[in-house]
Amino acid sequence: MKKHFLPVFLLLAVCFAGLSLVQAQEEEKYYVGSRACADCHEEEYATYQKFAKKAHSFEAVVKMRDKLTTAEVQECYHCHTTGYGRPGGFKDEHTTPDLKNVGCEACHGPGSAHVESEDPEDIWGDHEKIRNVCEACHTKERVEAFNYRPLLHGGAH
Repeated sequence: MKKHFLPVFLLLAVCFAGLSLVQAQEEEKYYVGSRACADCHEEEYATYQKFAKKAHSFEAVVKMRDKLTTAEVQECYHCHTTGYGRPGGFKDEHTTPDLKNVGCEACHGPGSAHVESEDPEDIWGDHEKIRNVCEACHTKERVEAFNYRPLLHGGAH
């Protein structure tokens, strides 16, 4: 190997090693479904089930499914389910039924580590970070088109 390629090779090796470590840490966390949150967060879960449209968001997909292509339905999954397209997230309503609505983990991130440790550091709690997550689906255009309110808590808390 020529001398001038060595620093580039080492830099790439360090970058890939770091990326692999981050991916491994994220893959250690997985989605557990909102019912797992109910054990410790009874009041929030009851409020979420009673008032949050998110708790029933998959119903909109079911209503529209016959009018959409498979690809269009899968696009709906990004905003109407929990963790779609992410490791351990929603796959389909038969394989991952506990993730078929927008649940606690859609805003707070995969909950497996938090459920196990009960440590608040193991779940997203920063409101600014959560707001950024919300804005992925609650865009200005969607808010105007579907007339829903982009609330931080959306009735869940």
